[in-house]
Amino acid sequence: MAAFRTTPWRLISGILAVICLLLMAALGLLLKNLFPKQSIGPISSPGATEPPEGSDCCSCQEKWIGYRCNCYFISNGKETWTESRDFCASQNSSLLHLQNEDELSFMNHSINFYWIGLSYNEEQGVWQWEDGSALSPDLFSLSQTVNIQNCITYRASGSTLDKACESKSRYICKKKLIGAYLGVS
Repeated sequence: MAAFRTTPWRLISGILAVICLLLMAALGLLLKNLFPKQSIGPISSPGATEPPEGSDCCSCQEKWIGYRCNCYFISNGKETWTESRDFCASQNSSLLHLQNEDELSFMNHSINFYWIGLSYNEEQGVWQWEDGSALSPDLFSLSQTVNIQNCITYRASGSTLDKACESKSRYICKKKLIGAYLGVS
């Protein structure tokens, strides 16, 4: 008689176990879709880093991050704006020239501000990138309270701050790779 009473409980517990496994599998799929793997980032192996999956671009040198056919060097150390610009130039690159708002989307978790290649040209009365092109008002706007004697720092979330160019800050160098990938020097 005792065996008769335990059989329904075994059946119920078996059904509950199967339901539990199905729920755990569904949860796993949901979490996988909610938090996909980061497709970019620095690779710690010696030599060059590999480009992000699906980008038809060449590799970046060690300590540089490849993203959308560009290589980025994100400093941990702090330098003045001029020292940062000079370091980038020594690496055949320039301080970051942003092309669009989501260019640094791979850095969204960063809370730091970084020197970028933007400074004020007093002769022309405009903010200019190192290559002489003007800042697009669609990219981000600088408030009227920005001191034109200062240089601009940028955070990947889109925030900007002006700082004395002689103060020290982290910086981002950018190197375009499209010509290198196509075999053009």
